[in-house]
Amino acid sequence: MMMKANIETSALDWRVIEFKEFTLDELYDLLQLRSQIFVVEQDCVYLDQDGKDRKALHVLGFKGKKICAYARLFDKGDYFDTCSIGRVIVAEDERRYNYGHALMTECIKAIKAHYREDRIKISAQKYLKKFYESHGFVQKGEEYLEDGIPHIGMIKT
Repeated sequence: MMMKANIETSALDWRVIEFKEFTLDELYDLLQLRSQIFVVEQDCVYLDQDGKDRKALHVLGFKGKKICAYARLFDKGDYFDTCSIGRVIVAEDERRYNYGHALMTECIKAIKAHYREDRIKISAQKYLKKFYESHGFVQKGEEYLEDGIPHIGMIKT
């Protein structure tokens, strides 16, 4: 049986947790996934463990015990004057299911539920501009390089 390309949010089991709620296995799997995508796949040498994870809320999409989608959220005032979403990833072998859209929906819901905010900032890789626009984000400012990759600032209000 062939899988549909458009999978609903419920196709994954979603959890929104604080850093202290990770099991050791989940944390290891997450850090491995982030390194696989940001360091290996994107050929970008940088320190992923930037000291910010302890302050973040973490949005995880699981298929069984496998982390398929992830992002971290920050409250207004943590690092920016608005709430923010970062480290947005979907495992390479899961991208065909469009889990990125479900992940963004879950992130926006989590920010509204936990932080009671509608305004959200994201530092988006430029090639994903239309993806984020489909979730209500608009570009603010000019393109810039972050870790050697073209990015744009985007805001959702």
